[in-house]
Amino acid sequence: MNAAPLALRGKRVLLIGLGARKGGVGVARYLIGQGAEVRVTDLRSAEQLAASLADLDGLPIGWTLGEHREEDIDWADIVVRNPAVPASSPWLARARDQGKPVEMEMTLFFRACPAPIIGVTGTKGKTTTTTLLHAMLREHWPEAVLAGNMGVSALAQLPDLRAEVPITLELSSFQLEGLDEHHLAPHVAVLTNIAPDHLDRYDSFDEYAATKATIFRWQTPRVDFAVYDPGDPLVKMLTNAAPGQWVLFGSGYRPGLHPDVWVEDGEFWAAWTNEPVSLGPVDALQVPGEHAQRNALAAAAAALAVGVSEAEIRRAIAGFTGVAHRLEPVATIDGVAWVNDSAATAPSAAVAALRAYAGRGIVAISGGYDKLLAMDDVADELARSARAVVLLDGTVTPQLTKLLAARGVEPVGEPAMSMDEAVERAASLARPGDVVLLSPGCASFGLFRDEFHRGDAFREAVERLAEDAS
Repeated sequence: MNAAPLALRGKRVLLIGLGARKGGVGVARYLIGQGAEVRVTDLRSAEQLAASLADLDGLPIGWTLGEHREEDIDWADIVVRNPAVPASSPWLARARDQGKPVEMEMTLFFRACPAPIIGVTGTKGKTTTTTLLHAMLREHWPEAVLAGNMGVSALAQLPDLRAEVPITLELSSFQLEGLDEHHLAPHVAVLTNIAPDHLDRYDSFDEYAATKATIFRWQTPRVDFAVYDPGDPLVKMLTNAAPGQWVLFGSGYRPGLHPDVWVEDGEFWAAWTNEPVSLGPVDALQVPGEHAQRNALAAAAAALAVGVSEAEIRRAIAGFTGVAHRLEPVATIDGVAWVNDSAATAPSAAVAALRAYAGRGIVAISGGYDKLLAMDDVADELARSARAVVLLDGTVTPQLTKLLAARGVEPVGEPAMSMDEAVERAASLARPGDVVLLSPGCASFGLFRDEFHRGDAFREAVERLAEDAS
C-alpha cells in the first residue's frame, strides 16, 4: 500500500548520514529539487566524504561534518536518515520526541515512484537476483531501470521512469526498516533466503529476520505478489502471513510442495499459465552453484508475475554472465582460476561459494571483521572443501583460526596485512586446475573501506600477478 509523494517545498530537511555511496547524494539532490531547505550532517570528515561532497559541489546545502548536533535536529521539520544510521540512534529519538517525521531514501522513493516496484531482499543472492531479474525485464521493456542497495540511487532514477514499466530495486534490511515504519511495500516482493547476518546491528536473529519480512508486510491482498521458496523452513515461517499473492520457486515438486518455477532434469521450468514450459537448460546459466540456480528461479518467478514471457526469460538467463564481486571470474593464470566473491559478507554466502567449486582444489582467502556471527559453518566448509586457507587480518580472524584448528586445519602463515600479501601467498600455494577463491563470509572493515574496496584490491592484485606471469 503506497502513499502520495511527501510535500517537501519550503520544509527544513536534515539528512543524517551522507555516506560514501550514491544513496546519500541522490537524497540530497532530490530534496533540493523538491524545494526543501537542506542540511547534511555526518560523523565523517570532509576528507573522508570527498567524493560525495564533490558530487554536491555548488548546491545550496548547509553542512555539519565530523559530528552531529542537537541544534540541527531542533532546526529540522523532517529528518531523513541514511540506512547506516540505526533506528535506535539517540538523534532519531530526539527528532521523534519532537514529533518530527523520520524518512529514508526508500520511503521518499516509494511515495514518489510512478511505476510498479519489484523489491528483492534476502541474506545472500540479492544483487545477483536483482541484476538477472533486471535483464529479464529488459528483454520485455528495454528501458527498464535498476537501482537500490548496489550503489545506484533510486531517487535519481525518477525522471527516467514510466508508469507502465516496473523498476527493480535491491533492498537491504537497513533500507526495509523505513518501509515498515511508513507502511510501504513493493508491488512484487522477493525474498531469496534468510540466514544469520548483521547481528552487530540487530539484537537477535529473530529481529533481523522480522525486518526482512517487512518487504511483504504492507502489500495489498489480491493485487501484490510475494515471491519466495516454500522449501526453506525459515522463509516459510516468515511468509505465512504475507498478504500478497504467493509466487513460489523451489528445487522441484514433492508432496506438499508445488512451486510455480523449479529445476527438474537439468532444466528450469515454469507452470505460470497453462502446461509447464521450459525456461532453458540449467547449464545455460554461466554462474556456478546451486545457489545461483535458486537466484535464477527467484528472478524468473518475479518476472512472470509482471508479465515477462517464458521466451524472454530464457534469453535473459542464457545471456547472464554474473555480477562484479559475486563469484566474479577475474583471471586464469597458469591454469589457476582466480574468483572474486568479496560480497560474501555472511557465513552462509561463503559456504555456498565454497560448495559451488566442490571437487576442485580450492585455495581460500577468508577472515576479516566480526559481525558477531557464528563462523562455525565457514570453518566446517573450509575444512571440508579447501586445500589451503589464507586469512586476512581482522577482528574475527582469531576466532576463525581457533575454529579451524579444532578441525585440524592450520591457515598458511600469519594473517595477511594486505590483499597483495594474501594474493601472493595464495599464488604460491595454488596448482594448475585449482581455484583461488576470495569469499570471506565476514565484513571487511579494518583493512578495507567495504567489501567492494576489498574486491577491487583483490582484482588489482590478481591483474598485477597476471602481468608478471605474461
